[in-house]
Amino acid sequence: MADPGAAEPVIRLVDVDRVFPAEPPVHALRGASLRVDQGDHVAVIGPSGSGKSTLLNTLGLLDRPTSGRYLLDGIDTTTLPDAERTRLRGGRIGFVFQSFHLLQHRPVLENVMLAEVYRRPPTGTRKERRARARTALERVGMGHRADFPPNRLSGGERQRVAVARALLGRPSLLLCDEPTGNLDGHNTTLLLDLFDELREQGLTIVVITHEDEVSSRAGRRVRIIDGVLREG
Repeated sequence: MADPGAAEPVIRLVDVDRVFPAEPPVHALRGASLRVDQGDHVAVIGPSGSGKSTLLNTLGLLDRPTSGRYLLDGIDTTTLPDAERTRLRGGRIGFVFQSFHLLQHRPVLENVMLAEVYRRPPTGTRKERRARARTALERVGMGHRADFPPNRLSGGERQRVAVARALLGRPSLLLCDEPTGNLDGHNTTLLLDLFDELREQGLTIVVITHEDEVSSRAGRRVRIIDGVLREG
């Protein structure tokens, strides 16, 4: 029997299917069920075409399940209107991608500040937004690079800036899609060390990866093959 006082998981997938219309139909997710609690660090691994991208899009509220339920922080997102899903995504989910998606003509600090513009109408004064962006950069060890253009940073530093941008809205969930794909071994280790620090601070992290080094550093590994999720 479940403990009524237990905290809601950050992610709860219940028998989720995602079918794309085609001839024959493409079953990208098949009965996917997953629970991820606060502070978990989960690696999702699987071959190309296994359903990893569909799973990421579902968890990130970028796509809807064909059937089943997806609860984020206890909120059933499955039937929410698009505007509510957008608001929930902007307030509770941070994204980190293989490509850093930084604007080369803007300094690092402004790249991080732009996250608030993309997620919701900016709050507070520009001075307050700059302060929040600087705090996010300090959190990932990049405060000393705030005024640098991205083209003066290493790949590892650019990815740390991307993480700072993802953290600006204080999300409960960080979704990472092959975050080390453009990094060498040294910078991969530094990024994984940062993920460990963020997890210890209570952030929940889900990483889509094909790299053994990345998945071995996660607390849990979930395999996806032909749209089916399995632990281990």
